[in-house]
Amino acid sequence: MTVNPSLRSLLILPALSMLAIGPMFSQGMGHAITGPLPPGAKSPKCTNRPIPQLEDVTAKAGITFTHTSSKDKKYIFESMTGGVIIFDYDRDGWPDIYFTNAPSIKMALDGQSVLGALYHNNHDGTFTEITQKAGLTKPCLAMGGAVGDYDNDGWPDLYITCLGGNILYHNNGDGTFTDVTAKAGVADGRWSAGAAFGDYDGDGFVDLMVANYVDFHLNDLPQFGSSSYCKYRGVDVQCGPRGLKGAGDSLFHNNGDGTFTDVSKQAGVSDPNGYYGLGVIWSDFNNTGRPDIYITNDSTPKFLYRNLGNRKFEEIGYESGTALSNDGSEQASMGIAVGDYNHTGRPSLYVNNFENENPDLYRNDGDWNFSEVSFPSGLAVAALPWVKWGTAFVDLDNDGWLDLMTANGHVYPQVDMIPSDPGYRQPKLLSMNLGNGNFCDASDEAGPALEEKQVSRGLAVGDLFNDGNMDVVVNNLDGSPMILRNHGIPGRHWVSFELAGMKSNRLALNARVKIVAGGMTQTGEVHSGGSYLSQNDLRLHFGLGSATKIDSVEIRWPSGAVDHMGSLAADEFYSVLEGRGIVPADEIRPKPRKQAVPAGK
Repeated sequence: MTVNPSLRSLLILPALSMLAIGPMFSQGMGHAITGPLPPGAKSPKCTNRPIPQLEDVTAKAGITFTHTSSKDKKYIFESMTGGVIIFDYDRDGWPDIYFTNAPSIKMALDGQSVLGALYHNNHDGTFTEITQKAGLTKPCLAMGGAVGDYDNDGWPDLYITCLGGNILYHNNGDGTFTDVTAKAGVADGRWSAGAAFGDYDGDGFVDLMVANYVDFHLNDLPQFGSSSYCKYRGVDVQCGPRGLKGAGDSLFHNNGDGTFTDVSKQAGVSDPNGYYGLGVIWSDFNNTGRPDIYITNDSTPKFLYRNLGNRKFEEIGYESGTALSNDGSEQASMGIAVGDYNHTGRPSLYVNNFENENPDLYRNDGDWNFSEVSFPSGLAVAALPWVKWGTAFVDLDNDGWLDLMTANGHVYPQVDMIPSDPGYRQPKLLSMNLGNGNFCDASDEAGPALEEKQVSRGLAVGDLFNDGNMDVVVNNLDGSPMILRNHGIPGRHWVSFELAGMKSNRLALNARVKIVAGGMTQTGEVHSGGSYLSQNDLRLHFGLGSATKIDSVEIRWPSGAVDHMGSLAADEFYSVLEGRGIVPADEIRPKPRKQAVPAGK
């Protein structure tokens, strides 16, 4: 491993009329870009190519959830919530949706609480809200969540991160959940943000990594506008995270008996300096068969933890080139996506940052070296004006190349008092992969829904309607979420894999699938967590372009086992069992323990 050579002199932003350069984000004091763009920077629009149309079907789908918060956002917590989890909780083959929610600080102080919302997929384009019926009723100041089957019973369990104590819901397999936090020992008790499950020691049971944000207490609240850390371009705003103490992170080892042990310090991932953790994802970045950990931190360097294979990790963010911006500056980092966007067989990293900060596209060059290429790839310039949160690598046009979706929205409602600022409510971004390492901006060509300005946070993707097109769900502060149905591109083909481990963890987290089709080789990995406070559908989706069959499939399981399969037809959902190959779906999905919540209205 050599030190990444891409650090260079200060990057500079052009004089965009919509941006005024002034004091940087008091909440995430990254570095602002303030002059001409670096050599090679570009921001191409998508021309001469079909663009998938994303339709807002929230009302049509029966989604009535509204996120709760305060109007003025006088406290940092009120600006940071709003995750979305897509998971098939009842294992009927149709993805369901859970939205996290939290009361305002005033409501919490007054003893009021709110709940998130679980929506059951009715298989007909609509959803039914079943939160109470499902037993997801423990109130907390919720941030986000992640999915993992911690007891390997075949039913996906739900972990919710909160301020003041997290919740682990065990999936009972009958359409209901039970709070098992106390028994499991995973409450944490701090302000937790991102979380993800992954089996770091290869024992077949998923462990749990939790990123904690700020040391924040309802009985000792920082006062709005009270110091230099509570100002933004001369306007009074909420305080933090700068000026507040960080919280440190947690790794919980799964003991295999329904309990976990905090091994953060022993494993080397406790973050003793107290950086402001937000995003977490596990991925095997160096193809060793062991999942590594990447954590995004607000206003402080990001962490890349290399899995040493002895239940310990080595932090190599600086050495690998993934800790800072490409000029060596700290950034206000939030959302994260992992994907092999350039077909090298190595997972690369995409990280969302604050306004006037480019997002980071850390291209994985192998041997623990990453190059930050957001400007030359065409991603940075279109994203610069916005505060960027949830994100996903996802092939929206089924051409075999991973595109990028990003949810945006400011932190401070008070920015609407600053005429030069882009504003509190912001549009979403869609960047289409050109297949040559570069992207084009299709944000204003994919339908009016992306141009609607909202205060967005969590974003997750999945084929909600089982039509072969990947859809997008966004949670928005102070309002309704957005269900973006992807109408796809006619004539394009696809394939989807649902995996189940035998020796590996049951949901096959961090299993890797490589397919060859139409002369193209693609690689995907099953992930828990990621984005911003969110969870994508665990099924692996591959666009195939014009190819009507898959020539070969290779699956590398977390156990180290490798399965190979020959020619498969396109446009199918395949169920794969470790060591067995393709099987009927009911062989990898457990039978309900009793009558679950029925499909349909």
